[in-house]
Amino acid sequence: MNSIAAPLLNWWDEHGRKDLPWQLDASPYRVWVSEIMLQQTQVTTVERYFDRFMQAFPAVDDLAAASEDDVLHQWSGLGYYSRARNLHKAARLIVAEFAGELPDTLDGMLALPGVGRSTAGAVLALSREQHHPILDGNAKRVLARYFAVHGWSGSTQNLKILWQHAEACTPVDRVANYTQAIMDLGATLCKRGRPACDLCPLQDDCKAYALGQTREIPAPKPKKARPRRSAFILMARSQGDVLLEKRPSQGIWGGLWSFPEFESEDAAIAWLAQRFRTTAQAMRAWPAVEHAFSHYDFVMQPLEIELNTRAGEVADKDRWRWVNPQAPDNVGLPAPVSKLLNGLAAAD
Repeated sequence: MNSIAAPLLNWWDEHGRKDLPWQLDASPYRVWVSEIMLQQTQVTTVERYFDRFMQAFPAVDDLAAASEDDVLHQWSGLGYYSRARNLHKAARLIVAEFAGELPDTLDGMLALPGVGRSTAGAVLALSREQHHPILDGNAKRVLARYFAVHGWSGSTQNLKILWQHAEACTPVDRVANYTQAIMDLGATLCKRGRPACDLCPLQDDCKAYALGQTREIPAPKPKKARPRRSAFILMARSQGDVLLEKRPSQGIWGGLWSFPEFESEDAAIAWLAQRFRTTAQAMRAWPAVEHAFSHYDFVMQPLEIELNTRAGEVADKDRWRWVNPQAPDNVGLPAPVSKLLNGLAAAD
């Protein structure tokens, strides 16, 4: 067993996490769902969603048979919704081409939408004890510090180096425990800001610690100026209901239900007049809402408009629907939209 695996496993045996929901029944399906949820999301957040998602879709067949709205509804609040859409597509692919069983090879896992090398390796290692390395954010940080890999871990050159270290360090025996151990160490001790080096089982041979550079290694991702985008979002009211639009499958909040967006207040009012042949009875501007996406900041100016007459049914029910803010339909809602609906319900 290599130099990193033995102390890491000894530490995990005593201090590692062993009661996470997906560990209690580490089937390939459950581990796969958890790994997709854990992409760009902390364990404590995923814990709040995992059991509910499993209750709704206890097997891959259930997930494949569900509608996209049902899947996005269960995912609402977790963010990065392309993960949910890819999970849904992959479930249907598994049922159609793999007889309802998750692939048991690396190439098979990599054929699934939304599954990269680290996720595929983690699923196969944790659920099937197969010998595959991982390189999630926690593992990157641990290995970058242990081997003093300077610079940003996401650069092409450093990724190549870190994958080589990951392969060399992954043991043949107890691969599932080792995989969980390196993720746990990065999440609990080898943290980004303040690593608890005095408690770390790898301290004696950690090159970053020896150099006194645990704060500098790994370097943060080079910053770019974040663009800002703004839009008026229309909260059109009619007899207590509010109009929602289903967004296109691709792009931000893809497949979720949101308020229609406009470049200006005048454009929103003109659109209402043209679409519903009615005018505004009352109008109120709400405080602006800011939401940070991965690549830009979005400033939303909510505009609540009460229509003079009942707007009636919308022609395209797959794209538009009137909902009651007090009890919105079970569909996928972005977190800011859900909060605004709650605000409308409270104001009624």
